[in-house]
Amino acid sequence: MTDRLPHEKGFHISWDQIHRDSRALAWRLDGQGPDSGAWRAVVAITRGGMAPAMIVSRELDIRTVDTISVRSYHHQAQGEAEVLKAPDESLMGDGEGVLIIDDLVDSGRTLELVREMYPKAHFATVYAKPKGRPMVDTFITEVSQDTWIFFPWDMALQYVEPYRGKD
Repeated sequence: MTDRLPHEKGFHISWDQIHRDSRALAWRLDGQGPDSGAWRAVVAITRGGMAPAMIVSRELDIRTVDTISVRSYHHQAQGEAEVLKAPDESLMGDGEGVLIIDDLVDSGRTLELVREMYPKAHFATVYAKPKGRPMVDTFITEVSQDTWIFFPWDMALQYVEPYRGKD
């Protein structure tokens, strides 16, 4: 067997799967907030955290939702994490009672940067890789570090060659 490129060890996520896994994340977070189990707000890390954050906020009936825009990937290569847009300062404080949601923690650089800003926030992701797992408080599914996750918002339907090739 030949060596594969990193993106060739893929974990393909459908819209149905991200919805089920995001609901499972909400159920795990239910009643875990610091204020009698309730959360004050949800902050989505854009762009990948937006769909899971919407589902979590719906399931937990959290009406206050904001975003933080952090860029750490440049054309599928990881770079230095930088904040492009921060959430409302009056909402955030030190983050206590706030759920910060992302689709995936990979190296943990993005969450590390956001955790420095909001040390008392609760960080939750749908999927986690081993390197970034220490940066997340709650997650649903762990995948290997060398797996590339293909999210439904990044995909189009097309023919794919069989894994083992042709006879």
